[in-house]
Amino acid sequence: MDSPTQPEAAAFSGLIDLASERLGGQAVLANDEFFAPKENLLKPSRGVFLPDEYTDRGKWMDGWETRRRRTPGHDWCIIKLGVAGEISGVDIDTSHFLGNHPPYASIEASEFAGDPGPETLAAATARWSEILPRSPLKPGSQNLFATQSAGRFTHVRLNIFPDGGVARLRLYGRAAPDWSRIRPGSQVDLAAVENGGVVVAASDMFFGSKENLTMPGESRSMKDGWETRRRRGPGHDWAIVRLGRAGRIRRIEVDTSHFKGNYPDRCSADGCHEPDAVVDSLTSSELRWAEILGETKLEAHRLRRFEKELADVGACTHVRLNIYPDGGVSRLRVYGTLE
Repeated sequence: MDSPTQPEAAAFSGLIDLASERLGGQAVLANDEFFAPKENLLKPSRGVFLPDEYTDRGKWMDGWETRRRRTPGHDWCIIKLGVAGEISGVDIDTSHFLGNHPPYASIEASEFAGDPGPETLAAATARWSEILPRSPLKPGSQNLFATQSAGRFTHVRLNIFPDGGVARLRLYGRAAPDWSRIRPGSQVDLAAVENGGVVVAASDMFFGSKENLTMPGESRSMKDGWETRRRRGPGHDWAIVRLGRAGRIRRIEVDTSHFKGNYPDRCSADGCHEPDAVVDSLTSSELRWAEILGETKLEAHRLRRFEKELADVGACTHVRLNIYPDGGVSRLRVYGTLE
């Protein structure tokens, strides 16, 4: 997933965009999308502006834009989150919408079972909780808000007053998987973003974001992995993952797909049980890590699975992947049993 841009980085550090297309987020229903389709809201990049681009309906805009409202009411769009979770902040981005942005917006959220159809989502009986009250929006800007939410949600409804265009919508929070569905003793990828895993720190990510390590599916290219700059001095690079839930580590997968002349020569992994740790303490030299996997050779463009090589260090809340001396890794999987 794309890393938060400024000023998102400071406001939403340690959170993920629960509505990201990469996680399966979808714009499923809107009452109007005359000028520009709702699907644009979840595109991974910031909106662009093409001054000479027009359609048979008017100016082409990279966002969701409704027609000018001539009757009472307001416009809305319903988003299915890619990962159910708790929402802590939102970014209602009106980039390039200057004379046509909505002056106000609000957001509601709900948890639906299964995969509800449009009729269920739009029904007057649907229960929505307001997580962002009606708030003023600035034109051509990222509008950042902390939300007033408590609970697990699967869908949100963006309301704009009375009409207009929004380029992008980001819904930042923490995944909240249903752990009751996991059978006792079964292994689950505790690092996966959909299971609440978050890459909280990395020594370097000059060429590729640390967040890519725990994304679902296989990587598509080097761009879709974590890559550090060339190390010219002593030391090595590392990334720390806060697991979605504490567990005993049973299997680790390190995938260097697409990294051929720039893969790490070796890797190792450590674990710790620090449920209340903050990033500063996790990166401190005083924190004691237990070695799960000793230094092991890696190969170019290959998935390596480690199971018999792992030491049982007890329940872990965090795992640190070390790469020697530098390079790129496309995916990291950390399978464990729940504690």
